[in-house]
Amino acid sequence: MLPPRLAAMSDHAFTDDERRAVYRAIAERRDMRRFVPGGTVDGAVLARLLAAAHAAPSVGLMQPWRFIRITDDVVRRDVHAIVDDERRLTAQALGARSAEFLALKVEGILECAELLIVALGDDRSRHVFGRRTMPQMDLASVSCAIQNMWLAARAEGLGLGWVSIFDPARLAALLGMPQDAEPVAVLCLGPVPDFPTRPVLEIERWTSGRPLSDFVTENGWSDRPAVG
Repeated sequence: MLPPRLAAMSDHAFTDDERRAVYRAIAERRDMRRFVPGGTVDGAVLARLLAAAHAAPSVGLMQPWRFIRITDDVVRRDVHAIVDDERRLTAQALGARSAEFLALKVEGILECAELLIVALGDDRSRHVFGRRTMPQMDLASVSCAIQNMWLAARAEGLGLGWVSIFDPARLAALLGMPQDAEPVAVLCLGPVPDFPTRPVLEIERWTSGRPLSDFVTENGWSDRPAVG
């Protein structure tokens, strides 16, 4: 639960109501899998969400993200088939938890109002600023763009689900991507029946989130918590 009042620590801070709205979007964002049948996303809203994604920070201002909107039902079904094939292979790899995994709903590709593929661009290798020793910063930058869209979607009352269960080579071939481009996310977007109060994987008892104190230390990698 958010505190009743957030004390401003800077003259540049948003108003109390504005800051509460930002923190609310962060706290209530969920990885959605269930969507309202026949739902739609207004064109102006979709444009705002894409603009929010494009406003994300990127290392060296490389802007490595590419967005492909899937509007053809045949292509949508082909994307779903690629995901479903990997879902079954993932289940096999999970061994004893195979049946439990197959019972989970892990995507809403056929039900969501909008389907977007997010990819790493084909020209990112020319960017050296911030990537010489950490080339994975292109993926980090794309992740920031996805998070921007996720939070903006929650503020618009829309659900978004990030599907990563797919064979990147098959999806790239389906969508005719250049050889050095790489799909990283299938995003399901649209109206949802509700927003769960907890992560779905906790509700389904697949796993449980750990507290912040498990992840923050001071002055080095240690078991001593920096926050209590």
